[in-house]
Amino acid sequence: MARGYSGIRESRPQTFNDLGGCSQAIAGDYKKGCLKNADRTFSQGLQCQQINSITALISLEDSVFVVHSPQGCAGCVSSAADGYRVGQEHRGVKLVKSPRIIVTNMDQRDVVHGGEAKLREAVSLGLSRYSPKLVFVFTSCASGIIGDDVDSIIADIQKNAEAILVPVHCDGYKSKICASGFDAAFMAVQKYILPKEKKSPQKGLVNLFAPTSISYKDQIEIERMLGLLGAEVNYIPFYSNLEKIRRITSAEVSTSICKVFADEFMKDLQESYGIPYAHTVMPLGVRNTDKWFLGIAELLGKGNEARSYIEQEHERILPRLAGIKKRLAGKRVFICGGTGRSFAAAALIDDFGMKLVGLETPTYDIDAQIDIEYLNGIHRDYTIDVANMQPFEQVNLVNKLKPDVFIGVPSWSARFGLPTTHVLDSKRATMGYDGILYLGNKIADQVENPGFNRKLAAHARLPYKQSWYKSDAFKFIKTFEE
Repeated sequence: MARGYSGIRESRPQTFNDLGGCSQAIAGDYKKGCLKNADRTFSQGLQCQQINSITALISLEDSVFVVHSPQGCAGCVSSAADGYRVGQEHRGVKLVKSPRIIVTNMDQRDVVHGGEAKLREAVSLGLSRYSPKLVFVFTSCASGIIGDDVDSIIADIQKNAEAILVPVHCDGYKSKICASGFDAAFMAVQKYILPKEKKSPQKGLVNLFAPTSISYKDQIEIERMLGLLGAEVNYIPFYSNLEKIRRITSAEVSTSICKVFADEFMKDLQESYGIPYAHTVMPLGVRNTDKWFLGIAELLGKGNEARSYIEQEHERILPRLAGIKKRLAGKRVFICGGTGRSFAAAALIDDFGMKLVGLETPTYDIDAQIDIEYLNGIHRDYTIDVANMQPFEQVNLVNKLKPDVFIGVPSWSARFGLPTTHVLDSKRATMGYDGILYLGNKIADQVENPGFNRKLAAHARLPYKQSWYKSDAFKFIKTFEE
């Protein structure tokens, strides 16, 4: 990227992956520059950045995806592929198709002798079988460690190929922050697809970056809201195509639904092409939807129109929240999710009069600090666990904090018998003002009907000894000075 960003989020200043403690103390120490780099002496798995690179692009039309890795690396793509098929159904596609994924299936012999022949064969197969417009080639830990020259092979095949070949360097071992995978995907898009020259901005054209987890209902609602500002939405890269990708540099402004999805890319679009961007929050809940909508409206010079709309929506929505508050007020909540979504959910629950007691998020940096300071003005004295998929810490904290509700991926916490839900719904509208009502009623229904989880708790066990629940949840986090 033009700014010299490496694509690895750990390279950004004041970024922490392994951290835990009180929200007020962490925010204060960060502000004073007193937080120390640390690592976990024990880790229970991480989400790999490769899967984020793949899922960011997997729904692009007329594309083939070559994963240069052992077969297991592409195993978790199945959930993204399923989401892609569901998304087509929601969009009225009659002939639903699966993404075209080819895995080179590197084995022990390839790791010893090199896997370049398999890569060349896989890319050639994708070109001849599917005649795509785009071929994305994703690297992996295995191909990266042995040093397969992916770029040279792609450049050589490109000489005789009509399709655009795009290597995406997302070797999982390079970063413990899975959002680095989004950056790797967008860096590849910029290098190999976007035009190098600046274009005159198209009045009212807005780049709206959205990850695969955004439902079609949410897409329609967000596009409707931006349409009230006279904007034409270039919704990318989910369910997008080569033509829409090429329009990125013609936009007047950019924004993202998820705060961490395209933040680095939008910074570079501003520097390289002069496209300003709104970088605020995810539009979940009243105050977050206000903030997100007003942020993009101000860039478009439509701040007054946005404030008028917000006022109308408050008059319509706030009285209807009263009934939900009666059902949820005072309930204590533990939240686990991606950085943007977990912070947004933490602000959302205040709309229902709920109290935050614990928050798990994958990373902590300057953007997280801004969000935590924002949340500290809403909630007091809650615990933060900065962890990329460390369920052993999560269950320890949930057991100690005894929340009334768990919001996030509920596999572990459901076994405590807690009401569990999430704010990630690929079928229904959760964003914007109407989404607030759906989420509030959804959470309340779970609180009032916890029977399934209680039965699960009576018959299922967690794979941890009782001694672990009595231990400090952060005992394995050690600063480099210890």
